Amino acid sequence: MTRRSHANELGADGIVLLANQSGTYLGDAAFEPLMAELGRRGATVFIHPAELPGPLVPGIPPYAADFLLDTTRAAMNLVLSGTTTRHPGIRFILSHGGGFLPYAAHRIALALQAHQQVGGVQPVMPHETILAELRRFYFDTALSANPDTLPTLLAFADPARITFGSDFPYATPDMSAYFTRQLDAYPLDDDQRAAIDRGNAEALFPRLAR
Repeated sequence: MTRRSHANELGADGIVLLANQSGTYLGDAAFEPLMAELGRRGATVFIHPAELPGPLVPGIPPYAADFLLDTTRAAMNLVLSGTTTRHPGIRFILSHGGGFLPYAAHRIALALQAHQQVGGVQPVMPHETILAELRRFYFDTALSANPDTLPTLLAFADPARITFGSDFPYATPDMSAYFTRQLDAYPLDDDQRAAIDRGNAEALFPRLAR
């Protein structure tokens, strides 16, 4: 049995990748062979943050805020490197509401456009294209469902690309329950609620709908 045929028999619904590996972020050229294979397979890829490649702030745990930046960095690098456009078949899910991405997307897009112009990159990816690529990510609601964060996520993301998330067991049961209650109490119409609670995930993972 070849290695490839064995992999085809695993029956996995998708894979999990960390946003960075020892400081090398998704979107780096080192990951291009992997991305090409994932794109060929039309894979679903869940991106979870890791510790930032730098010193921690004493007394502040990395999962309080650093993880949100880690996810945002990975998303930016995947777009700016052209990974998302070269491999449109990959369905990337960003955990925790996409980190800071929905809140800062327009600033990020304009800053990345300016960065290319200053660096003499040709051709420059315009900010409109960057924004369009950022909107192609999927987002889960883990630790992000609350009346302050949800309006931004719902305004930025394609409503068909938002899925329920709990972050359990890494988050404590109390934390997961807190955000789940916030999501349940948020004023969504019946179609939106059904899509976020289950329908969008079933579209990503058809096995769940059987």
